[in-house]
Amino acid sequence: MKKLFNGRFSTLYSVLSLYVFLSFIIRIVLMIWSLKDLDFNLLHILRAFFTGFVFDFTIGCLFLSLYIIYVLVLPKRWVGSLFDKCFTYFYLTLIFIIIYFSLLAEIPFWDEFGVRFNFIAVDYLIYTYEVIENINQSYPLPLIGAVLVGLIILTFVSFKKVNVFKKTFSDKSSFRTRFLYAFPVLAIAVFLGFLMKNKIADFSNNSVVNELGKNGAFSFVAAFRSNELDYETFYPKLPEKEAYSIVKKNLLQENQKYTTSKYDDISRFTLGNQEQKPNIILIAIESFSADFLTEFGNKDHITPNYDQLSKESVFFTNLYATGTRTVRGMEALTLSVPPTPGNSIVRRPDNENLFSVSSIVQSKNYHPYFIYGGDGYFDNMNTFFGGQGFDIVDRDRGNPLPDNIKTQRFSITDQEVSFENAWGICDEDLYKQSIKYADKSTKDNKPFFQFVMTTSNHKPYTFPAGKIDLPQGDRNAAVKYTDYALGKFIEAAKTKPWFKNTVFVIVADHCASSAGKWEINIHNHHIPAIIYNLPHQQERIDRLTSQIDLMPTLFGYLGWSYTTSLYGKDINQTKQGDERAFLGNYRTLGMLKGNVFTQIDDRKVVKQFSVSSDRSLSEIKTKNNTDISQTISYYQTASVRFKNGKMKAK
Repeated sequence: MKKLFNGRFSTLYSVLSLYVFLSFIIRIVLMIWSLKDLDFNLLHILRAFFTGFVFDFTIGCLFLSLYIIYVLVLPKRWVGSLFDKCFTYFYLTLIFIIIYFSLLAEIPFWDEFGVRFNFIAVDYLIYTYEVIENINQSYPLPLIGAVLVGLIILTFVSFKKVNVFKKTFSDKSSFRTRFLYAFPVLAIAVFLGFLMKNKIADFSNNSVVNELGKNGAFSFVAAFRSNELDYETFYPKLPEKEAYSIVKKNLLQENQKYTTSKYDDISRFTLGNQEQKPNIILIAIESFSADFLTEFGNKDHITPNYDQLSKESVFFTNLYATGTRTVRGMEALTLSVPPTPGNSIVRRPDNENLFSVSSIVQSKNYHPYFIYGGDGYFDNMNTFFGGQGFDIVDRDRGNPLPDNIKTQRFSITDQEVSFENAWGICDEDLYKQSIKYADKSTKDNKPFFQFVMTTSNHKPYTFPAGKIDLPQGDRNAAVKYTDYALGKFIEAAKTKPWFKNTVFVIVADHCASSAGKWEINIHNHHIPAIIYNLPHQQERIDRLTSQIDLMPTLFGYLGWSYTTSLYGKDINQTKQGDERAFLGNYRTLGMLKGNVFTQIDDRKVVKQFSVSSDRSLSEIKTKNNTDISQTISYYQTASVRFKNGKMKAK
C-alpha cells in the first residue's frame, strides 16, 4: 500500500483517497441533516454506506481516468519536465474545482429536494439565466468562490507538504511498472462504470437510506443519460385491451357516455345543464403548500387573504398535486393526465396540439392566455402553451418561439415592472398583466381563459420592500407577500366591469418541499384549491381529489356539455369510493385510493402501503390487486397514448 503513495502514481492515489474520504464526510453530513426521516436500521445504513463507497470509488476513478492514461503513456524522460508539471497542475485544478463544487453543491440541493443530484440538476444546465441569477441572489457567491479557491490552494499546499508532487515528478519507473499500477484502476473504472446503476442503491422503503447509498456526481450523470423513461420498457404492464377496459370503466362519470366503441378511445361526451360561460382566470401559485393555511393548522397567519377567500368559495381541502415541480402542476391543470414517468409532457418534444383544457374552452369560443412573469422559454413553457393555442404573455428575454407555434406573444416591458428577481417579475406586476389582458378581451367582446403562473414564492424569496411586515429572503415572508399580492389582485379585479362574470380558480402548482422519509411523501403533495366567484354558495369539498380533477370539476359547476379525452373527473359526478389521486416523482408513480397507496417504479416493483391519518406509510404484505391493476392501467395508457400520438386533439 505504501508503494502506491511513494512513486509516480502518488498524486493519483492521493486525489482518489481524498475524494473518497470527502464523499464519506458529505454522506455523514447528509445523514445527520435528515435524521428525522431516517430509518434507523443498522444493517440498511451500513449497506448504504458500503454501496456509497463503491459509487464514490467508481466516480473518483472516472474523474482521474484521463490522468491515469497520461501518467501511463508519458515517456519517462519527460517526467518532472515543465510540460509534465503544467499538465498535472492544470488537470488537478480542474478536478479539484469539480470535486469541491459538486460536494458543496450537494448540501443546498439536499436541503431543498432531499435527494442527490437528479433530473432537476440536469435541467438546470439548460436554463442558465434563471439558475445563475437564482444562485447569485440566494447565496453569497463571492464567499463561495473564495471558499472554493481556498480549498484548492489548501489541497495543493498540503500535497506539497507531504511530498506528493515530489514523488510524482521524480519517479521514472518503466512502462511495465507503470502499467501494473495503472491498469487495475482503469479496469475497475471501466468495469464499475458499466456495472453500477443508481437502482442498486434503491433497496429499502426509506428514501433517505437509498439516497445516502448514492454519489451526487454519479447520480447527475445517470440522470443525464436517462432523462426519458419508456413506460413499456421499465414499468409493470397489463395486456393493452385489459388496461383500457379498466381505465374506461373508472373514467366514466354518471353524466357521460363514450363517443365510440373502440377499445382504446377514451373520448366521452359529458352532458351538462344550464350552461354558463363566465371568464376564467386560473392562478397557479408557486410552491403553495396546504400547510401554509390556517385551515390546516398554520399558526403564523401568513395567508389571511387566501384564508378569507376559501370561506367564500368552493374549497378543496383534500386535494393532491401530481408532482413536485411546476411543469407537473401545469401538466395536471392543462392536460388533466396522471404524471407519466420521465420528463413532464410540458418539456417533451412533439407536445403540440394535444387534447387539453384549452381544447375545451376554445370550443366554447374562449380566448386562452398564458401569463408568466419570467421568460416562458424556461422549462419549455412557451412551446407547450403556444402549442395548445394559448397566446403568450411573458418577459421575453430574446428566446423566440419555435416556427411551428402560430399564436401571438406579448412582451412585458421594463416600464411595466416595479420589481424583478431571477425567476420573474413580482406577483403584483404579474396580476396587473392579467387585468390588462382581461380588459383587452372584454373590449374585444371575447370571453377569456387565463393561465397565470406566479413566481414570488420561490427562492431567493425576494419581493418589493414595504409590502408586508416580514424580512425578505425567508419562505414565510415570500408566502405572506404572495398572499398579499393575491388580495390586492382580487381588490383590483372587483373594480372591473368583467369581475361579476369571472370565475377565479386559485391552486398551487406543487408543495414547497418534496423531501421526506418515503420515495413518495403523500403529505408533501397536499395543496389547497378554491373556485372563487361562482354563482354558487360556498362549499367545502373534503373528498379525495386529484389535481387533474380540478378543471373538469369547474366545468361541471358551469354546466358545460362537451366532449373530453381528459383523465380528470368531475368530483361531484364521481361515485363515493371511486375517488383517487395520482402522485409521482419522475421515476416512481403512485395512486392514492382510500387509505391505500399503490406504488410502481422503473424496476417493475409494485408496493402497497397503508396510509395513516398523518399520511405516513406502512407497507402492506397482502396486496389489493384491484388497486394495482387500476394504477398500472392509468399510467400505462397515459404513457402509451402520448407516445403513440393518441393524445392529439382530433
